[in-house]
Amino acid sequence: MTPYLRVDNVTRRYGNGAETVDALRGVSLSFTPGQFVALVGRSGCGKTTLLNLCGAMDFPTSGTVALGDQVTTGMSDAALTRLRRTQVGFIFQFFQLLPTLSAVENVELPALLAGDTNPRARALELLRFVEMDSMAQRMPHQLSGGQMQRIAIARALVNSPRVLLADEPIGNLDTTTGELVLNLLRRTARERQTIILMATHSLESTSFCDLVVRMRDGRVEDILER
Repeated sequence: MTPYLRVDNVTRRYGNGAETVDALRGVSLSFTPGQFVALVGRSGCGKTTLLNLCGAMDFPTSGTVALGDQVTTGMSDAALTRLRRTQVGFIFQFFQLLPTLSAVENVELPALLAGDTNPRARALELLRFVEMDSMAQRMPHQLSGGQMQRIAIARALVNSPRVLLADEPIGNLDTTTGELVLNLLRRTARERQTIILMATHSLESTSFCDLVVRMRDGRVEDILER
């Protein structure tokens, strides 16, 4: 299968002079639709920097990142906004649901921002997909951490992204709830042919993934295919 997300000889340098930090050093990777990928390594190894580059939230100092036929470097602000809204979904450790919106309204929000004036049916379908349709009208404060994370996954999928980026998605969950979320992410990758890149400190979570990319000091140390 043809790779959709490609990272080619990427470096990312922050600061200058004595304050220079090389967060990524010559990273090359490619990912195909349906892959669930774990990025593992110590804090500061470059996992989150790589996620940000793959989501066009940051840009390489050298090298290229491409989603399909679109190279992120040099794109206009309008094109980058369109790319993020339509091709990339984000899941965070702290859920980031808006507290004043119900579950279904949180799921709808990215679609409304993308110009869809009536996304309710799709939002409800995604809540069914993550087995949270019975909680559609609940407010975030009425939900457990695992329930909020499942709603966050539904929200990330509402614009049918090709790439889903997850930064420590089970970091605030107990073991049982974390496994439920990991199973849901694996199911999402397979059934929706979404590329999922997950940065994690949890070696146990890698058993749910197709590919494990071990990073160290801004470089890819090894790649394990499961």
